Amino acid sequence: MTKLFVQPNRILSAVLHRLKYSTAPKTESTLRINGADFITDDYTNVTPKILSYLDRNLHLKKDNPLSILRQRIVNYFYSSFTYRGNPTFSVYDNLSPIVTTKQNYDDLLIPLDHPSRVKSDCYYINRRTLLRAHMTAHQSELLRSGLDNFLMIGPVFRRDEIDSTHFPIFHQVDAVRSQRREQLFPENEDLHIFEPTFDPTKPHAFTNSISDPTKQSCHTLEATKLMEHQLKEHLLGLIKTLFGDNIKYRWVEAYFPFTHPSYELEIFYNNNWLEVLGCGIVRNEILVNAGPNHTIAYAFGLGLERLAMALYKIPDIRLMWSTDSGFLTQFQNKELNAEIMYKPVSMYPQCTNDISFWLPEGLTIHTFMSNDFYDLVRDIGGDIIEQVKLKDKFVHPKSRKHSLCYSIVYRHLERTLTQAEVNQVHKEIEKAAISAFNVAIR
Repeated sequence: MTKLFVQPNRILSAVLHRLKYSTAPKTESTLRINGADFITDDYTNVTPKILSYLDRNLHLKKDNPLSILRQRIVNYFYSSFTYRGNPTFSVYDNLSPIVTTKQNYDDLLIPLDHPSRVKSDCYYINRRTLLRAHMTAHQSELLRSGLDNFLMIGPVFRRDEIDSTHFPIFHQVDAVRSQRREQLFPENEDLHIFEPTFDPTKPHAFTNSISDPTKQSCHTLEATKLMEHQLKEHLLGLIKTLFGDNIKYRWVEAYFPFTHPSYELEIFYNNNWLEVLGCGIVRNEILVNAGPNHTIAYAFGLGLERLAMALYKIPDIRLMWSTDSGFLTQFQNKELNAEIMYKPVSMYPQCTNDISFWLPEGLTIHTFMSNDFYDLVRDIGGDIIEQVKLKDKFVHPKSRKHSLCYSIVYRHLERTLTQAEVNQVHKEIEKAAISAFNVAIR
């Protein structure tokens, strides 16, 4: 049986300490990813551990719950949108995860001061290139190629906290559906997509406002409301296909830089409201910049892990990456729409060790980036790291030194860890933190 969870590679750890987390200025070097060389710079923060996941593509692995869920979603769109018996939605599930900052931010009207642009949230290869933070990063290039209805499916990468529901890689389904006036209003020539003050042949001469919460200033209210109705009906149909017709749901107004108006769909599941997707009417500027000037579109995005964990009662997101047969066989040779409830193979005990350290001069409890520490812990400990929590912040009343304390929860999903094993890994994390951040262990 192939094991996913392994002890840290000491050589990799040593390199990681000195190169990836060093606060000293980086010298120019190259990083080889998927057969291509990239120049590194002061923005480079992608780690060897993250890069090791690039070719896993769980959404395409037979019998993985993410792949099963992906196929159910694709089948829904294939069957719901057809023309002369053929699906009108195209599917792109093998797009390169390496994108430019223009694709990830600028094409989607994400402001320069938006929090998602900072190094603490994303994995940068260099200042202009990163691992995509959302599948929407491919939206403009697909629109530019002439597509009007499409699904984009694949892994996305975000630096985040560590617990049973968060992992630095997760899988998204994003979609766009656009329509021309004759498609939206086939029986009424008096209804239009755009207001009379907007000229689709000269879109850049018009400043599109989103000050009205009900619509963009370039769109008519009729077009917006009809697209909103279609959007909600289509997505509600998808969720009922997955969770059953009697699911309790609600729509919540939301904000996304690339849509207006925008909404989130929540379902009442296991006695809690669970957000399952975000959606809205695509900002017309995005369509104009991509080429189509005479259409209106809606878009949505959902996370496969969140839905799969709810549907199949999977308690820990790390299980999606397991190659253990006890996990995978529960999803093998099943009918696509079969009700599957994950049964724990075994519950191995946790081991919890704390790490406390004084920050060096120049860093404070407010400026130290916890995500940097989380990445370091994950790279050293691998998938035996179940959770990392900031336990305490402390400023010494006399020396004014700043200190942080983190609790690290270790648990192997396939066997019992010994305290000696955990202590060894924990000691490696302490050494790495000293080398990377110039901290002093308390």
